[in-house]
Amino acid sequence: MAALYEGYTLCGLVPDQNLSSSGIQGIEEERDRDHVVVTDSTRSVTLYKVSDQKPLGSWTVKQGQKLTCPAVFNSQTNEYVAVTDNKVIRIWKEDDILLDKAFKATVSSDVWKVHCTHGGEPVVLFQRGAVRLLDSLLAAPQQPIEEVLAQEETIRSMSLEKFYDDLILELYFSHFLYLQRLNPNSVQRYRLEREEPGLSPLSFSAIYKDKHICLLYLYPNGHMYQSVLSVRGLGTEEGVQALPLPRSLLLGLPVGDGQLEAASAMALDEAHVAVVGVPHPSAGGGKDFLCIWNTNFQTLQAGKEMAGKIYGQLWSYSNKVFIPHGKTLSIIPFECPKSSLASALGKLKHTKTEESKTPNSVPSWNNILHGEKAQPSKTAETRRTVSWRSVFANCEFIIVHTLIQKEVEGFLTRSEFQDLQPSVGQLALTLVSRSLADPAFYSSSTLAQLVHTRCLCHSVCPDLVLLALEKKDYFLCQLCLQFFPDIPEAVTCACLKAFISMPDVDAEKVSLEPNSVTFMENLITRDRAEAGLQNGFSPTSSVVNDRQTRAEDKKKASAPSQLICPVGLHKAVLINEILQTPYSDTFLLPHLKDLSSQNVMLFLQYLQFLYLKYSQDAFPQMEGFRSPSLSQIMDWVCLLLDAHFTVLVMTPEAKGLLLNLHSFVKSQVRLVSELGKIEGSLQQLHKMKAKESIGQYSIEIIELF
Repeated sequence: MAALYEGYTLCGLVPDQNLSSSGIQGIEEERDRDHVVVTDSTRSVTLYKVSDQKPLGSWTVKQGQKLTCPAVFNSQTNEYVAVTDNKVIRIWKEDDILLDKAFKATVSSDVWKVHCTHGGEPVVLFQRGAVRLLDSLLAAPQQPIEEVLAQEETIRSMSLEKFYDDLILELYFSHFLYLQRLNPNSVQRYRLEREEPGLSPLSFSAIYKDKHICLLYLYPNGHMYQSVLSVRGLGTEEGVQALPLPRSLLLGLPVGDGQLEAASAMALDEAHVAVVGVPHPSAGGGKDFLCIWNTNFQTLQAGKEMAGKIYGQLWSYSNKVFIPHGKTLSIIPFECPKSSLASALGKLKHTKTEESKTPNSVPSWNNILHGEKAQPSKTAETRRTVSWRSVFANCEFIIVHTLIQKEVEGFLTRSEFQDLQPSVGQLALTLVSRSLADPAFYSSSTLAQLVHTRCLCHSVCPDLVLLALEKKDYFLCQLCLQFFPDIPEAVTCACLKAFISMPDVDAEKVSLEPNSVTFMENLITRDRAEAGLQNGFSPTSSVVNDRQTRAEDKKKASAPSQLICPVGLHKAVLINEILQTPYSDTFLLPHLKDLSSQNVMLFLQYLQFLYLKYSQDAFPQMEGFRSPSLSQIMDWVCLLLDAHFTVLVMTPEAKGLLLNLHSFVKSQVRLVSELGKIEGSLQQLHKMKAKESIGQYSIEIIELF
């Protein structure tokens, strides 16, 4: 069955005062599946990284100007394209700062939208139905633009798809549909069958298969219709007369009291459609839901309540639904496996396959879950192989951990990578749910196996990290921090509290990932006498006078290599994982303020220890070891000071620590200042061309200005 997983927030919204609009014009997927471009309803375009919900760039037009169509990304040129004030086309690159200084061209007619397929050239659609490829339009921006539409027609929606070498543009109106082939240019006009008087479609959606276009359109009365058109039927001449568009009723959705207003439907695949703004059949009034319906069997398969007002907007990219609601733009991951009648009704039965069974074979899933006794042996003994979906549906039965682990190992060995993610996600959800419901049940090793596949993330299984903390399974916590790119800041701080409050004696009993432990062992216990070698020479081998020797001895006695780590080895390893976890400053700071002053002091002391160790000239660069960077350490120092500066200033015990931190910053400023003095000289060296003929020995004088 289809599933909606735990969602997360991409960004906040600024809806208009009467909440009639979300404030978002459009969302477009960028060059890969982890970046989207969000265009607001007024002046801004923002590029987001989806996996960690961070803005990577933002561009704003001047006061008085307005973005009038969503920005798109042209993958052919790695440029962004948008339209301001209906007629000004703007093109810019990611490293451009000001839109006003980017390329712009004014066209002769109002633009309705710019659309771009993956790998294709952007297409410009004008408000009166004319279409131009972007390059041909920019070659002559003031070229005359013809009117294709009748005077009373206005565009409601559009989509663009590439079929082999054909570009097919669909224009949706209240009662008509235009299909336009761009190469060669041709238009066919279709007439939608009339619904109840005064009703026009709320939304349009399309999927494409085998040179057929499958159109879905939703009416305010809850009727969702489907029309199938063949691309082969598009001729090379413009169609003058509107042809009737046959349709079939696909779904009759519940509408509650009255009719639907802010609702939208989007096809996810051939058998599933996402619907927002339509009441849930079994929920009370006043609640808004995002639902997935199976159109083959007309069954509701997944639903998630959405807080706040629904605006009737919906986008879907890479198995994620983007939905504005209230003052939030949320991302909801989903899964739509191939459906059968049994799975659609939630009554999928176990399937039997004939397979030879050896005396020492592992018991089947059916035996594990149901406790069935082995059947009498036959000439060719058989065992029951259940589908993974039946495993998910029957996890309320007692599971023997060792057998589960062996079955999981076998499954992970046999399965292809592309088949793992949905199954691993479902299995992890089931195991976590069972563990939460039954405190006596917890399969640590199996969950660790699933995390190691890298097919899980926090949004797929949101209770996993907190469950591991509750069970004090710090090894699993460490794995999640390493492999999950989307852990919320609140969960990160919960892990930090647990790690830093744990007694060192208890921490040393925990088994952790060896690579990170080895790094800390080297950092804490390495004999710093190796620091004696500098620039290839040992100072002890040189002839030095007594004064130099005494000075060196005094320096070594006070060197930072004598520092003692304020926390135990294993606790340090766990804190290092926190330092390397992605975060947003805005969302992290409020949770950091919940740390006690004692924990803050200990954390800062540990960060000071790391800083001093990293600052030593002789500190080895241990490639291949998982460890925090110096910039990450300094970022966390700044975060802690921002969150607790007032408390630290008022705490007498923190005075020495703050003075030390002040000296760190002062030394960094001094270093940057000194580097700035020689910047010009270094640039001159970089510009100099090396001589081609240099003997085995040469002396060259370089003049630096």
